[in-house]
Amino acid sequence: MKRVKVVVVGAGVIGFSTAVCIAESLSLCAVTLVADQFSPDTTSDGAAGIMFVSKYPDIDLERQRRWFKDSFDHLLAIAQSDQAPEAGVMLSSGCQIFREVPAETVPFWADLVHGFRFLTESELKRFPEHCFGQAFTTIKCECSAYLPWLEKRFRRAGGKVQQSHVNHLQELAGTYDLIVNCSGLGARSLVGDQQVHPVRGQVLKVQAPWINHFIRDGDGLTYFYPGVHSLTVGGTRQEGDRRLEADPADSEDILRRCCLLEPSLAKGKVLGEWVGLRPGRRNPRVEREVLGTQGSARRVHVVHNYGHGGGGVTLAWGTALDALGLVKQIVNETGPPQARL
Repeated sequence: MKRVKVVVVGAGVIGFSTAVCIAESLSLCAVTLVADQFSPDTTSDGAAGIMFVSKYPDIDLERQRRWFKDSFDHLLAIAQSDQAPEAGVMLSSGCQIFREVPAETVPFWADLVHGFRFLTESELKRFPEHCFGQAFTTIKCECSAYLPWLEKRFRRAGGKVQQSHVNHLQELAGTYDLIVNCSGLGARSLVGDQQVHPVRGQVLKVQAPWINHFIRDGDGLTYFYPGVHSLTVGGTRQEGDRRLEADPADSEDILRRCCLLEPSLAKGKVLGEWVGLRPGRRNPRVEREVLGTQGSARRVHVVHNYGHGGGGVTLAWGTALDALGLVKQIVNETGPPQARL
């Protein structure tokens, strides 16, 4: 039987997760991943990679829970295996603190992480400007290790990788039977999605091995997460800002804010700075579409999986499984591709 030629566009954590799911699950598909940038030059590479996320406003909550659970279960299995060091996946404990009690004191993912509880009054005394907190154990996934690990897994499943720039999805229609769009911020130009916009994030890598637990301010701007080799210290969330160079004023402000939460950070050694543009969108787009091709009656099926904002690592495997389900639907509906004359 002729194999279905599938192309996945994008080499970040969404793209490689989706490509692995398809390549491992659908033997009748020949999967190629195409991108112009690969690790260590993707936005995912600099992500803090800690697993928890805010609600998206227009997506069914049960679907969001499934995305989170599927991703958590996937990464937990890696964290508890001998693959953990190579994949850069580890359990991480800490707390999230708030200056005002949030409207929802128990987030939708509370029962999916480990040991979720409220901070005691005694614990909160450490943070005099905050009145409420949550403690839990979650997972940290360091994409600088995880992406190469996923790429190896993809290649073992028979996947092929190609480095090239794609201007429009339609240009792939002549070569592939089905397109999976995991282009992140690139979707703004690739498919004309004006909802997608850059959200600039700047973080520092700091050597402070005595800090073993994460702390995150509930506003999402001030945080530090211990990793395998260093602490990720942040951050910024600058809507519409496309600057990719590190801003010294931002770095100074990040350190000042984080030292208020953890004074010993002042003794840490700054190893480097990193800036990335998150693919901001009101909601992730995980759905199917049919695109026409210019000058041809041929139409090509597309599965979209992009626009996760700061929740890419947290939801990558869950949305990849949803995208896989959509690919299965299309293959079942259309049958094997016809030989082109």
